[in-house]
Order: sequence, then structure tokens, then C-alpha cells
Amino acid sequence: MLESSSTMFKDPDLRAEIVSSILGQEVKLYDNQTNKTRANILSLEDFHLRQILGKQQVENELFIDEKEFFDPQYDSDFTHLSDSAECMRGDEPYERPNGWYRMALKVKGKYPDGDTWLGPDGWRSHSVPGEWPVSYHGTSSDGARGIINSHYKAGDRDLYGRGIYSTPDIRVAENEQYGKTFQSKKTGKKYKVILQNLINPERREVCRRSDYWLIPVGEGTPAWMEEWIAERAIRPYGILIQEMKDDDSNDNGDDGGDCNDDGDDDGDDDDDGGDEHAGSDDGILGKVYSLFSSVLNIFD
Repeated sequence: MLESSSTMFKDPDLRAEIVSSILGQEVKLYDNQTNKTRANILSLEDFHLRQILGKQQVENELFIDEKEFFDPQYDSDFTHLSDSAECMRGDEPYERPNGWYRMALKVKGKYPDGDTWLGPDGWRSHSVPGEWPVSYHGTSSDGARGIINSHYKAGDRDLYGRGIYSTPDIRVAENEQYGKTFQSKKTGKKYKVILQNLINPERREVCRRSDYWLIPVGEGTPAWMEEWIAERAIRPYGILIQEMKDDDSNDNGDDGGDCNDDGDDDGDDDDDGGDEHAGSDDGILGKVYSLFSSVLNIFD
């Protein structure tokens, strides 16, 4: 009998492997019967900052306390979702992550401004006042660790503007090689992992290519301010995981376009979802602009 997604992805050992793959460092399960100290437990807050800001690995062993890190009652299984009903989050279109399983992070009550940013529990098609829009953030150490590595931050020549990048379109996060892939020792299967966030619309800029969103972080911003911005601007609330098939492959993504302070998206009506971005003029111009920039770099 095949193991269901809801059973497989609730396995504590697999969840520890997933967190390890995201951080690039082994994270073990905490067991209060065998672990004598809680000093090296990875808090959800530290996970957030290490992932978004690319904080350095620690030399000590890391552990996660399942009861403090994950919130399984809010897990969502989208692996066989066929419903394409339109819905909104934070007054932005939200296309649910079909084909993925979401492991809910225990974020309720974690922030001093309350839980309004999360919106109410349960399925609904409409937005509610105060909730934030959904975005996706890659987990590859070479791709999308906020302001530290390339592309989801300021690239060479500051093509995108310095800051924390994410996308409202999961296909961008998936297809442009920002998702982390790993093979589980527990199951022997290969998986792809992406973070699902809520993003503060008051701190977000919409890029010219509208399937990129930016949280600006100016050059020279001190570390404590970077953390302050990250905690108030973008908050992971779920880890998305998908089993990879043998024929799965990743295509290289294009570099998109610059961000506009006024949020102008050059004619696109929606800032979320929609595969119209894959063939948009901005995507083509982004490739040309990236190629032109690469040529200029040769002569620097």
C-alpha cells in the first residue's frame, strides 16, 4: 500500500532532513529523554533569519524541537489538488501550490504585532483586512538567501536593487532553480523544497517584471537593522515539499528586470500567479538586458 503524503511528510526524521537541507547543516531531532540541554535548539526565529539573511552556520550541533518548530494541525496537502478556484490573500491573487505539500511552521504568537498578518484559519476565496499577500522564496544556498547570495538580492552591478527577493508565482521559484533539492536517507526519495511566505505589502516593491517582489535593504545597513527589516517584512509560514520524479529537470531562469519604486509593472494587471509571465515582454527584455550586462562585465 502506498504511503500517503500526509503520513510521509509528518515523519519527524524526514522533517529534520528537510530543515537540514534548507540550512545546509545537519539538524537533529531534540529528545528530552536523551538531550540534556536545550542550548542548541534551533528556534523558528533564528531559522527565519538564517534563511532570509544567510546567517553563518554554527559550529555546535543543532536540534529542532518538533513541538515548537512545526504546527501540523495547519499542514495542507496540495499534492493532488485539481481545484483552480480563484482566491485572494492580502488583496493579491493567490494561486495555491498545486502538487506540493505544505508543512506549517509554528508562527502563531511569534511576532509582537499579533497574528493579523496571517489572516483567519480555514479555506476562503477572499482577502481580509490586515493580512499579507503570499510569496515564495527559494532555499538553494546558491540562489535565494535574501541579501547574501545572488539573484534574489542585488546581483552584479546592482541590477535588481539590494534587498530580499521573493516571487508571488511558485513556478518562478520552482523553475528558475531556487528550490533546494535533496535525497532523503529516510525514504531514499528525492525532494524539492521551497518556502512559502507572507510579505508585508507596505515594505514590498513590485519589480518591472511583476513576478519578482523586493524588500529593499540599503547598502551599508547594519546587521541589526537587516534583522529588524526581515522580521517585519517577510515571514515564512510554511515549508513546501514535493517528491521529484526521475524525469524532473530544471531550466535556467532569466534575470527579469529592474525594480520600480512606483510599483509599475509595465502593463501586467496582476502581481501574482498566472503563467503569462513566462512569455511576457519583460521576460524577453530581461534576457536581453542580462546578456547586455554580461557583455559589459567582460570589458570591466
